[in-house]
Amino acid sequence: MSWVSNETLAPQPAPPARQRRWTGTRIAGHLLMALWIVAGANLLYYLASNVLSDFFRDYWQKYLDGIVITLQLVGLSMVAGAALSLPVALARASRNPFISGIAYAYVYFFRGTPLLAQTFLIYYGAGTFRPFFSDIGLWWFFRDAWYCAVFAFTLNTAAYQAEILRGAVQNVDKGQWEAAAALGLRKGITFWKVVLPQAMIVALRPYGNELVLMIKGSAIVSLVTIFDLMGETRRAYSRTFDFQAYIWAAVLYLIVVEALRRLWDEIELRLTRHLRRN
Repeated sequence: MSWVSNETLAPQPAPPARQRRWTGTRIAGHLLMALWIVAGANLLYYLASNVLSDFFRDYWQKYLDGIVITLQLVGLSMVAGAALSLPVALARASRNPFISGIAYAYVYFFRGTPLLAQTFLIYYGAGTFRPFFSDIGLWWFFRDAWYCAVFAFTLNTAAYQAEILRGAVQNVDKGQWEAAAALGLRKGITFWKVVLPQAMIVALRPYGNELVLMIKGSAIVSLVTIFDLMGETRRAYSRTFDFQAYIWAAVLYLIVVEALRRLWDEIELRLTRHLRRN
C-alpha cells in the first residue's frame, strides 16, 4: 500500500521572480516615458498659467460655440448616416447583382477616398451644376457650406456604418433564422425582431469608433468656411498669432473624445448587462 507524506502534499513555495536586467531597450523605454511625463507636466503648467490670459478671456466663448457646431455636425451626420446605412447594407447583402453592385460601388468610393476630397467635391463641385440645381429647386441646399458638409459627412459615415451593420448581421448565428422559421415567423419580422437587435450589440463598439473618427475628422469643415472648433481656432490664430490657440483646440478635442468614449462605454455596459455573468 502506497502512501504520501504530508510534506509531499504541502503546497510548494512559488519560485522567486527572475530579476530583469537593465538592457538598452528597457533603459530607452524608461527614458522615453520620463520624457513624456515631463512634457505632460510642462503642458499642464503652461495651460494653467494661461487660464487667466487675455487670449483665454477673449476666445473661450468662441471655442465653446465651435464645440457646439462640431457636435451638431457630427450628430446630424451620424443619425442620417445610420438611417441611410440600413438600406445600403441590405443592398450589399442582396442576391441581385445589379443592386448589390450599386451598393458595393457606393461603399467602395466613399471608403476609398478621403473625406476632405468628398467635401470639396460636393461644396465646390455643386457650383458647376448650379443651373440644374436651380431648376429643380435645390440650389438653396448646395450653396450653403453647412448643408454641404452635413451631406458629405452623411454619405461618408453611411458607407462605413453599412459595412459595420452588414458584418454584424452576418455575425449572428444562422440558427436564429432557422429557429424563427420553425416558429412560422416571416423573414422581415425575423430580421427586425430577432437578428437586428443581436447585430446591434455586436456593432456597438465599431459604432463608437466611427463616432470618434467623425469627431476628429470634422476638423476639415473649417476649410469650407464653417466655424466649428477648428474653424474658431484658425480664426483666433489669424488674429493673434498665438500658438496656444492650437494647444487649447487639441485639449478640447481630447476632452470631447474622452467624454464620448466614456459615455459610449456606459451605454454599452447598460445594453449588454444581460450578457455579463455575476
